[in-house]
Parts: sequence; C-alpha cells; structure tokens
Amino acid sequence: MTEVVTRIPAYSNESMLHYCETLLSILSRSYDTKVGRGKKAEVIKVFKHKQDKEVVDKLVRSIEHYDKLNQMKNKGGVTFRDYQVDIIENGSQILIEHGFLYLAMEVRTGKTLTSLGIADKIGSGDVLFITKKKAISSIVADFDVLKPSFSLCVINYESLHTIDPDINWDLIICDEAHGMGAFPKPSGRATMVAQLIRKYRPRVILLSGTPTPESYSQMYHQVYAIPNNPFKEFASFYRFCDKYVNIKQKKINSLFINDYSHGLESIIKEMAPYTINYTQAEAGFKSEVKEEVLYVTMKDSTYNMIRRLKRDLVIEGKEETILADTAVKLMMKVHQLCSGTIKFESGNSMVLDTTKAEFIKQKFYGSKIGIFYKFKEEYNALKQVFGDDLTSELSVFEDTEKNIALQIVSGREGISLRDADYLVYYNIDFSATSYWQSKDRMTTKDRLENQVYWVFSEGGIEPDIYKAVSNKKDYTINHFKKDFYESKTNL
Repeated sequence: MTEVVTRIPAYSNESMLHYCETLLSILSRSYDTKVGRGKKAEVIKVFKHKQDKEVVDKLVRSIEHYDKLNQMKNKGGVTFRDYQVDIIENGSQILIEHGFLYLAMEVRTGKTLTSLGIADKIGSGDVLFITKKKAISSIVADFDVLKPSFSLCVINYESLHTIDPDINWDLIICDEAHGMGAFPKPSGRATMVAQLIRKYRPRVILLSGTPTPESYSQMYHQVYAIPNNPFKEFASFYRFCDKYVNIKQKKINSLFINDYSHGLESIIKEMAPYTINYTQAEAGFKSEVKEEVLYVTMKDSTYNMIRRLKRDLVIEGKEETILADTAVKLMMKVHQLCSGTIKFESGNSMVLDTTKAEFIKQKFYGSKIGIFYKFKEEYNALKQVFGDDLTSELSVFEDTEKNIALQIVSGREGISLRDADYLVYYNIDFSATSYWQSKDRMTTKDRLENQVYWVFSEGGIEPDIYKAVSNKKDYTINHFKKDFYESKTNL
C-alpha cells in the first residue's frame, strides 16, 4: 500500500483527514517578499517552513487516502465503523494481489459485513457465501441492508452439493473457516470447498475469530486448495509436516501413533501477508463476561440410574437397554443422565428428568434468555417445560419475546444473541473451543456486561468438564477416568 501517515490511536478517518489537511496547511504557509531592484523587482511567495517534497507528497497521499475511506463509511443502509473501512481497503488490496484473504477478526467485530464490503469494493459478480445453517438469515439480512452490486448465494456447508453448477463463482467466502482444519486427512467440508475452488478458480475470503483454536496444524487444510497459498509446494499434509510440525508420538490402546498437533509458529508467520487480524479490544469492546454456576438437585431416580450404571455398566428395561461397556460410553451416558436425558443402545432417546428445565424457567421468569444445550433430547426436555415460549429459530427470537434454545456446536459460531438478557447453559460441551466461542454470543460494542449462567446437577460430571474447558483444555476420557470412573465416591 502507498505510504501514508499512520493512524493516530482513537482517530477516525474524518479526524485523520482533518489532521493531515492541517499539517499540509501549516507546511504550505507562505508570505510575500520583494526580490530584485527597479524594473526587475518582483514579488514572490516564500514558504515559512523548509519544504521536503517527500513529506508534502506523503501528506497529499494521506489526504486522498483518508478522504476515500471517510466516503466509504456509508454504503447502502450501512454505516461501517472506521476500522471496518480500513480492513475493507487493505483487505481488498491483499485479495486482488494474492487471490485470497484470511480475515481473523474476533467475534462481534463484524467480519461478515466487512467481507461483504470487500466483495463489493473489488467488483465481484457472483459471490458464494458458505456458513452454518443457523447463520444464514443474519447474513442475508446484512446483504439486504448493504445493497451491494453483486449477486449472493448463502448456503450451509452441508448443502454445497445443491448449488447451481452453471454459476461461475468469482468469489467464495468461507465462514468459520477453522471448521475445515481437521488433520491429517481433510474433512468432508474441506474436500467439498477444495473441489469448488479447483473448478471455479475464484478469489477466496476465509473468516474466523479463531483460525487455529487447538493447533497451528489446522491451517493446512483451510488453504491447501487455494492456488497462491504459502504451503502450495507441499503435495500433502504429511509433506507439510516435514517442515512445519514437530511430529511426536502418543500411545493409544498400547499402540504408538504419530501426533501431528504440534504445529510450529512459523505456520502463522507464513500466513501473515494474507491475514488481517483484529481483536475486540482494538474495536473498542469493553464487554465483560461474568459467569455464575447454579446447582440443582436432580430426581432420586436419576442418581440411582447413574450409580447403577457405574456399578453394572448396563441397565436393561422391558424395551430398551442402556449400555456402558466402555469408558467412553460410560462418560457419555453419565453426561446425558446428569441433565435428565438418555440415548438407548437402540438409538432411541428419551427425557427422564426435567428438573433442570423447570429450574431454568422459574429462575429466569420474565427475562429473555438464550439457552445452550448439548444433546438433542435436551431440547425436547426444554420444550416440554417452556412450550410455545421457546424457539430454535434466530429470526423468531429476534422478532418476538420468545426464548431461544440452540445446540452448543451449531450455535457457538456465526450468530448473535445480542437480544438476550442472559445466556443459560443447560449442559456443557467437552470442547474448549465451544466454551470460549459460545459464551461470547451476546457481546456487542455497546454492551458492558454479559451474564452467563451454567446449570449443573449437584454431584454431577459438569463441574469437572467446566474446570477443564475453562482452562482451555478439552475434556477427555483420561479426565473422566480420573474424575469419575476411578472415583471411590458415589453420587
């Protein structure tokens, strides 16, 4: 980018424009003076300050730059924040030069709208925006307000096989791109996107607030199909690992296998020319997430089932069976039971105890809440108690006084629950990524405090999971064996 005066912290584009204009005005001040004698005398202008052509040219460029950014601030029905305007300008140049851009913008900083602004600025024609199903409506709403000149198709990753094959996409935007980061083999999602990139040769924008939430190695399959990616010389993930991963070995069931999760920081350095990072702090967010754990006592029958399952590893009924013949199965069944549901060996599931749902309804009566649950049957438990006061659709939640319930994994990314008074967790996920991403769903630039409540069963498994994920570690079977399976105590 052409050199311009660096932005002063907290200065808007308009403020920077006036600042540069003032500097140029001061530097250009002159006075009249008479030189020569007689008929050869003439009046000339003399600058009060020594002129440096490079400085003057830099100020002229800066005035043009910040004036253009200031004019970009309003587009359609949208007013971009100054940092979004800067990112649109810089991101457009990166995208044009390299063919792809990674917007690593933290949640609630507006990366979706910013990416649409970039698409508009570079003159895109047909844009394919790939996201999660729950986020589609909010992206379409942003597009409708922005009123850009391009055509947009918003689709979820699972429906990519249904897109119109005759449209020649010139830009593909991949939301929550870290979801394509599985390794050592590419996920189905990464493979589908790779096929589209190879077919249409589009420009690509990747979006994520957490590009590599668990390992730097997650970057490879996010970009491996993009022609100009910095790792294009490596034909496979394994060859990529030869240079960029400290390969170790780990023991699983008495067998040693390669552990490729120790990616080197040089991976991020290689991505730097294609990446724009932006944090909530830089955007001026001052929101504080306050968490409180609430405990409820479940039914005696629920605790009796957990004790019996722990002792016998099986509960046989007249029609269904609960089987926990491995540590993994026991962990999952105990996790389900602690929140009042169970999935049987047949694949059927059932609500056994609505204590948590009843507690939530009573505790938060009169408030508009967003509820996160883990297992599908937990939604049925909530629906039994809340009835028509509960929805799973974001648009209904935003347009009515109904509460919303979302499964943690599908609701942790790409949506805003800014209309909620509180976030309430019916259960907790084993994933540290789920913990950190989902609890930030209420954050907005103007909101100073987000209140999050965790509803745990007294004596249950949830506090152990919470301890692990809040320390940025996934809860694993090894944790479970230590915390519960090998415990001498009973519920």
